[in-house]
Amino acid sequence: MPLLDTVAPDWAAALAPVAGHLDDLDRTLLDPAPEGAVLPPRSDIMRAFQEPLAGVRVLVVGQDPYPTPGHAMGLSFSVRPGVCPVPRSLKNIFTELHEDVGVPVPVDGDLTPWTRQGVMLCNRVLTVGTGDAGSHRGRGWESVTDRAIEALVERGGPLVAILWGRDAAALAPRLGDVAIVTSAHPSPLSARRGFVGSRPFSRTNELLVAQGAAPIDWTLAADQGDARETAGGRAEPVPDDQPAR
Repeated sequence: MPLLDTVAPDWAAALAPVAGHLDDLDRTLLDPAPEGAVLPPRSDIMRAFQEPLAGVRVLVVGQDPYPTPGHAMGLSFSVRPGVCPVPRSLKNIFTELHEDVGVPVPVDGDLTPWTRQGVMLCNRVLTVGTGDAGSHRGRGWESVTDRAIEALVERGGPLVAILWGRDAAALAPRLGDVAIVTSAHPSPLSARRGFVGSRPFSRTNELLVAQGAAPIDWTLAADQGDARETAGGRAEPVPDDQPAR
């Protein structure tokens, strides 16, 4: 099945100018690869485009999929249900989420519920070689995701772009007048150099409201044994003596 046949109809129309690039990627990168050598599975490669373009309110730009088998599922920063422990970047995102807007720390790393509210979780590069981080950069995906960003800018707001890290921040000139929330990457190598305390979730909601749009409910499934509600409705973490992984 052609990759464009797996996306929402309005995304298929928006990405039509790069249909040839997708065909080339199929022919030169995806089709020749042995089974299991490329992540995510083919059915999930275009998953970020399965919700309608018309409904996108927030764009979260990632780099490329997780290279660990069983993790990548076509949405930036998200992992398949049941992955434990979650990648450390995602763990840092969840900690900041809790500190920023007070929701309980999620128990699962699947961010699909956000996409149903118009949060587009899109990697700059949509595939990776299994076990080989960054291996598909510069192979042609950037032309596809550049066109996706262009389509969002053409459509106009309400829209907020969340750009974590230098690679994502380099896209800012392409975003025109789109409201941007930017900081260091949530990776454990950089999180304390500007991601921790950056309040991306509340800042995004403030920018959406300023554009006349409803805020995002960032709540995800949480383990009730790991958090308790205060009288004011704000979750407090139960102390955890286990070292970070």
